[in-house]
Amino acid sequence: MTNISFLDKIASILIENHLDNLSNTIVVLPNKRAKIFLIEALKNQVKTNILSPEIISIEDFVQNIAGIRTVDPIELLFEFYEVYLSITDKANQQSFELFANWAKTLLQDFNEIDRYLLEPSHVLSYLKDIEDIKKWGIEVENKTVLLEKYIDFWKLLPNYYQSLYTHLLNKRIGYQGLIYREAVNNLNHFSNTVRDKQFLFAGFNALNAAEEKIIQHLIASDQAKIYWDVDQTFLNDPYHDAGLFVRRFKESWKHYKLNPFEWIVNDFSQIKNIQVIGTPKSIGQAKIAGSIIENVINGNPEGKLDKVAIVLGEENLLIPLLYSLPSSVGALNITMGYSSKNNPAQILIAKLFKMHTNALSRNAKSYVLYYKDVLDILTHPLVEPYANTNILVKIINQNNYTFITHHKLMELNVVPSELFLLLFQKWEKGSIPVLQTISKLLQMIKENLSNDNEEEKITKAFVFAIFKVINKLINYYSKHLHIDKIETLYAIYKQVIDLAEVSFEGEPLNGLQIMGVLESRVLDFDTVIVTSMNEGKFPAGKSQNSFIPYDVKRELGLPTFKEKDAIYTYHFYHLLQRAKNIYLLYNTESEGLDAGEKSRFITQLEVEKQKNHTLSHEIYNAVLPETAYQPMVIPKSESVMLRLKEIAEKGFSPSALTSYIRNPIQFYFQKILRISEVEEVEENIALNTLGTIIHETLKVLYESFVGKFISESDILNCFKQIDAEVLKQFKLVYKEGEIKKGRNLLAFEVAKRNVSNFLKVELESIKNGDAIKIIALEKTFGRTLNHPNLPFPVLIRGNVDRIEERNGIIRIIDYKTGKVEKASVTLKSWKGLTEDIKSDKIIQVLAYAFMYEHDAKGKPIEAGIISFKNLKAGFLPFNFKEDKEINSIINEAILSNYLEQMVLLLSEILDVNISFEEKII
Repeated sequence: MTNISFLDKIASILIENHLDNLSNTIVVLPNKRAKIFLIEALKNQVKTNILSPEIISIEDFVQNIAGIRTVDPIELLFEFYEVYLSITDKANQQSFELFANWAKTLLQDFNEIDRYLLEPSHVLSYLKDIEDIKKWGIEVENKTVLLEKYIDFWKLLPNYYQSLYTHLLNKRIGYQGLIYREAVNNLNHFSNTVRDKQFLFAGFNALNAAEEKIIQHLIASDQAKIYWDVDQTFLNDPYHDAGLFVRRFKESWKHYKLNPFEWIVNDFSQIKNIQVIGTPKSIGQAKIAGSIIENVINGNPEGKLDKVAIVLGEENLLIPLLYSLPSSVGALNITMGYSSKNNPAQILIAKLFKMHTNALSRNAKSYVLYYKDVLDILTHPLVEPYANTNILVKIINQNNYTFITHHKLMELNVVPSELFLLLFQKWEKGSIPVLQTISKLLQMIKENLSNDNEEEKITKAFVFAIFKVINKLINYYSKHLHIDKIETLYAIYKQVIDLAEVSFEGEPLNGLQIMGVLESRVLDFDTVIVTSMNEGKFPAGKSQNSFIPYDVKRELGLPTFKEKDAIYTYHFYHLLQRAKNIYLLYNTESEGLDAGEKSRFITQLEVEKQKNHTLSHEIYNAVLPETAYQPMVIPKSESVMLRLKEIAEKGFSPSALTSYIRNPIQFYFQKILRISEVEEVEENIALNTLGTIIHETLKVLYESFVGKFISESDILNCFKQIDAEVLKQFKLVYKEGEIKKGRNLLAFEVAKRNVSNFLKVELESIKNGDAIKIIALEKTFGRTLNHPNLPFPVLIRGNVDRIEERNGIIRIIDYKTGKVEKASVTLKSWKGLTEDIKSDKIIQVLAYAFMYEHDAKGKPIEAGIISFKNLKAGFLPFNFKEDKEINSIINEAILSNYLEQMVLLLSEILDVNISFEEKII
C-alpha cells in the first residue's frame, strides 16, 4: 500500500473543488517551506497549464489582515526602551543594559497575552496582586527602598504595556502578539473585503487563541475550510500528546457539531521499520547518519534521495554531518541556514570588539592595548596577508611588549596600511562612528577576496552577512541616539549575530533533505533519520522564561511547558506517520556538556509499540585502534648525512647529544632541519629566561676577577652591584617586558635572591680559607674526538659557565636554576650511560672536562653543578661510585670510559642505517 502524502491530498482537493477558481483561492500553511512542495504536488496532478493558487504562511496571512509590519527582537527592544524613558522619571531610569535584562522577558509575556487575546490589565494587575500577597507580612516601617521599587515595578506593568502598544500602533509596526490582536480586531473588515476569496487552511496542529478566532470566523462565514493531518492512533488516545490540540479543537469548535472532522488518517499503525541507535557523543551520530545514507544508496543505486530526510534535533550537528555524508550523495537540500557565529569574518569583528572595549575599560585616555588582542587581529587570516604587519608582529614578539599604548603601536608600525589604520582606529567617538569603521573594514576585506577562489567566495558570503548586520545596527543607532555605550553595542551585536545566517544554495525538491524539526512540518518522507534524541534536545525541555507563574498560565489558558512538549510530540510523530524506515539516533552519554537521558519519545515508542512496527535497539561504539599512535621513523638520507657531517665539523654540543638521548626526533627537528621554536611574547618570565639573567649577572659581577684570586672585599663589592646589575640584565634579556608587578616582579626578586645567596656561599668559602682563582667565565671550548669506530672526526664543543682553580684543583662549574640533587651527578656503572636521559647532567659535565683536559696541564679536575635551588648542598661534583669508594676527581680512566660511551652514542647518530625513531614517553 502506497501512502499518499498530505500535500498530495491537498493538491487533489484544490483540483477537484477549486480548479475553476484557483486564482481566488488562498492556501494557508504553517510555514513558508511547504509552499514549494505543494506547488510540486499540484504540478504532478495536472496535465494542462493552470494558474497557481496563492500559497502563504500563517504569519504572513495574519500580518496581511492586520496591515502591520513585524519588527525583529532587537528593534523591538530599542522601541520599548524609548517608551520606557518617556514614561519613567529621570531619577528612576535604568541604563539600557539593566533594562534589557527584564524587558526581554516582559516582551515575551506581552506577546503571549496578545496571542491568546487576554485582557492585559487583568493579567498584569493579577501579577502585581501576587507580589503584594508575597510581601503582605512586611510591616510598613520595614519596607526598604529596594522593596518599594520592586513593588512599584509590578504596578507599572499595565502602563508599560499600554504605552508600548500605542507607540507601536502609531508607527504601524509590532511584535507577533500585537499583530495577531490587531488582526482579530480587523477581522470583520477583512472578511468583507475578500468576499470573492476562498481560504484553505492545511496541516495545522497547535493554534493560539487569535489564530483559532480568525480561522473559525472565516469558516463560519463560509469563506474557508480547514484540513488537519492527524492519525487516529493519537486522536483516539485521550492521553497521547501528539493529538492534544486537535482533540481540543474537535470537541470545542462549533463547526464540528454539524460538520465532519477532516482528515483523520490511519498511517501510523502501518508497517514500519524503526531502528533506535545509541552512540557516545554528537559526532558519532553524524558518522552513523552518513553510513545509513551510504547503505540507502547502496541498497538502491538508481533510486533518488528526495524521499529521505535527516532531521537534526540539534542544529550545530550540521557541519559534522556534511563531512560524514558519502560522496555518492549527489543533490542536497539544506533548509537551515549556517550560523554567522563562528565564521572568520565574525571572529575578526568579535576580536576587534574585545581589543577596543578592553582598551577603553583600562584607560580611555592612554588607550592601552594588550599584546594578545593585537596579535590575534594582526595574525587573523583575513588581515595577515593584506595588512603588511609581519615586521610589527616580529618586533612585539622579540621585545616582549605585553601592554602597548596606541601611540606606541603607531610608532612601531612606520608605514601603516589603510587596513591597519582602520583596525586600530580609536573607538572613542561613540557607537555610530565605530559601526561605520567596521562597515568600511568589511568592505575593504571584501575587496581583498577573489571571486575565482571557491573558499574566498564563501568567505565573501559571510562577510556580506555581517555587513548587513552592521548596517542594520547603524540604522537602529541613528534612530536611538541615547544608547551609546560600546559595551552595550557589543552585547547587542552578539545578539544580532546569533540571528544572522548564511543560506545554503540547493534544489529544494531534489536529493537528500536536511532540516531542523520545525521545517519538517506538513512534509512526508519514506526514510527519516532523526538525531539528538535526548531529553533537553528532543523534546527541548522546560524553560521558564516568563514573569507569569505556572498556575496563573494554567488558569488563564496560556501555554505551559506541557503544551510546548505536546508541539514537539506532534512534530515527532508526524515525521514517523507515513515513513517506512525510521532511524532514531541518540547520545548514550547521560552526563557532560552535550548529553542527556534517552528521549521519552523512544521509550514511548517501545511501550506503545504498534503491531506492525519492527523496533530494534543497538548501541554503536567507535572502533579503537590497537595502537593509539605510530611513532615517527625518519631514515637518514644523503642530505641528512651531509648535515650530520657539517654538525660534526662545527661541533656537537653536550645539549645536542642529550637531546638525541631524550628523543631522536627532537634532535632531527632542531639540529638537522634547524626548526627553532616560534618566538612569542613572554608574558611571564620563562625559567630559561630567568636562568639566562642569573648567568649573565654572575658573569658581569665576576668578569673583573678573571685570572685573579678572589678576596672577601671583592665579594662584598659584588653585593652592592646586585640590584643594578640584575635590573640591567632584565632589560637586556626581557626587553620591554613588564617587571614592576605580578609574577615578573617575583621573578625579579628571585633572581636577586639567587645571586645574593650564591655570593654568600662564596664569601663563606673564602672566610673558611679557600683560595679561589677564576680562570674562565661563559667561555666556549672545543676538542676533536677521533676514533676508529666513527666515520669521521667529531668536534665536541660547548659553553662553560665557570672554570676556577680552588685549592689547587681545577673545578668546572655548570649553573642550574632548577633543583639538582647529588644523585643526578653520581654514576655507579658506565653501562647504559647514553640510553637514560637521567644521565644528561653527567654527560654534560664530563664533556666539559674532556674539552678542558689539555688546558688543565695535568692539574686534577673536578666537574659538577651548582644548583640555585639547592645552594645548601654547595658544589655537586661528578663522582664515580664503585663499591663503597667514591671518586670525584676526573682521571684518565674515567675519561676513557666516558669517551667509549660517547663513541657508542655518536656512532649511532652517524650510522646511515639507523633511522631517527621517535620515543613515546
